[in-house]
Amino acid sequence: MSPRTEQIARLNDQLRATFLTGKVVMTEGIAALPAHTRVEIATCVRDFRDFTPDNDPHSERDFGAFEVEGAGRIFWKIDYYDPGYEGHSEDASDPAVTRRVLTIMLAREY
Repeated sequence: MSPRTEQIARLNDQLRATFLTGKVVMTEGIAALPAHTRVEIATCVRDFRDFTPDNDPHSERDFGAFEVEGAGRIFWKIDYYDPGYEGHSEDASDPAVTRRVLTIMLAREY
């Protein structure tokens, strides 16, 4: 893994584990679930470590999927935006020019 990819993965892990270094968005389907289910989903996202070449082909640790009883299949995805959230970041490894958005959704909302 290149140093640039390692940096992107580290920044993605930081957002996913803390929910503090970017924006976290839940879709309407997630928001409509009971509070205890939303807490379980958030915990699963924070604790996600099941990265494989199939779900993480670029080694950036920017996507995951898992099952939650009562909710079904859940996807989460991290996207990289410029500081104004108007377009893609020019360099996802540089936090000075990148804003991360973690979206958590029901797979059927994808």
